[in-house]
Formats: sequence, C-alpha cells, structure tokens
Amino acid sequence: MNATDRTPADLLRSALAADPSRPLVTFYDDATGERVELSVATFANWVAKTSNLLQDGMSVEPGDRIALLLPAHWQTAVWLLACASVGAVADVGGDPGRADHVVAGPGHFEAGLACGGDRYALSLAPLGRRFVPSPPEGYADYAVEVPTYGDRFAPYAPVDPEAAALVVAGAEYSGAEVVERARAEASGLGLTGPGSRLLSALPYDTWEGLSAGLYGPLASDGSVVLCRNLDQATEDTLTRRIDSERITATAR
Repeated sequence: MNATDRTPADLLRSALAADPSRPLVTFYDDATGERVELSVATFANWVAKTSNLLQDGMSVEPGDRIALLLPAHWQTAVWLLACASVGAVADVGGDPGRADHVVAGPGHFEAGLACGGDRYALSLAPLGRRFVPSPPEGYADYAVEVPTYGDRFAPYAPVDPEAAALVVAGAEYSGAEVVERARAEASGLGLTGPGSRLLSALPYDTWEGLSAGLYGPLASDGSVVLCRNLDQATEDTLTRRIDSERITATAR
C-alpha cells in the first residue's frame, strides 16, 4: 500500500510490487470442502485476465455498470478488482435490467436475463470449473472464456478515482472513497499491517462484508480467509482453521 494509491486497482498494483508471493485471498466453502489460496501474483493474474475480458471481450468503457449477482467468493473478489481496473461500476446485487452487463452465479441466472448486454455465468464449482455440458442459456461461460485473455492489463483510458466505482446496499462509492474508507476502518477490523490475517464469513452484499472480505485486507497489506457456508462447519473445524491459517482477527 502506498499513500498515493487512489483506487482499489492501485492498491493491488502496490501489493504486487511489494510482495507478489504472499497470500492475499484464501477461500473456503464448507458446503463442498473447497480450499483455494491465491497469492497476490495469482490473484492479480486473474484480475488482469478478467480486466482484458471486460475491456476487449465485452467492450466495457469507464462508467459502464456491471451487475454482480454473486456471493462472497474468490471469483467475486476478482471481478470487483477487474471492474475497478477498467473504471466500470461494480453494482453488487444490482438490478440486471438497469445494468450494461451482468455476471451471475447459481440462483441468479433467470434474473440476469433481464440485462440486454453481455452475460457471463460462473459455476462457482471448486477450482473455478466450467459448466458441464454447457452454461445456462443466454450466458457465456466465464471459465471457458477468461483463460484466452492476456496476463497483463493496461486500460485504454485512465481510471478517474473520483468517478463511481462501487454500488452496494444502495450506496455508491468512488474508487477514492473505497480506498479511504477501507484504510480508515482496517484497524477496527483488527488489520494492523503486514501479517494481519482476517477470517471473514460476512456476505458481500453490504459495505461491511466487502470491507472485511476484500478491501480492508488489501488496503492494509493484510490478507483475508474468506469463508462461505461457515454455518455448516463445526466449532472444532473453525478452531483448527483459525490456528492453521494463523488468523489474527475475525468478522462473522
């Protein structure tokens, strides 16, 4: 993190320059037993590919609205940073009928058809697997499309830190506001700098969930252990996870 960082994409670039090998997002799904750990470099690679998909595959321009009909998940975190990288507005749980494009996961495919733009479906299956035999009708399969895009990204137009970047729970934030608020709230989440490791089981449909589950750790040189379906885990499982993942704070 640098004092000059003004957007979430800036925060990721600074993290990549400082220590690309450190963990950034570790994801658990207690309904499936999945565990995925993404270093800063691996996460940034996914973000670059997805940003290129947005910019070149979907012709997204700064200010375009992307409805993200997705849960708290490592791939959702990727899409949030990709939107920030191209200057698109990530509308978490937003109305597909008012969005330029939609990205949807299971349970939201029918609603997403209200969007007249490009529609991408995520299976949210372990390891980001593709749909078998095919994605839902009216959608392209993200897992099939994203590997074809480049590992490096450069926006065609500079991203304005003061422009709208995020909509969640009815509130709109600019990129600068996301960074400033995440920095200001990080210590309250127990994120005190490098080595801080926050376990979050909060959904992504509120600012608090996004702050704990992505922006706060990114803004404080920390990392997040993002847990989906934690209610299906036993207390013993949670205790072992906190110990094995070297958790320093929790948000549940």
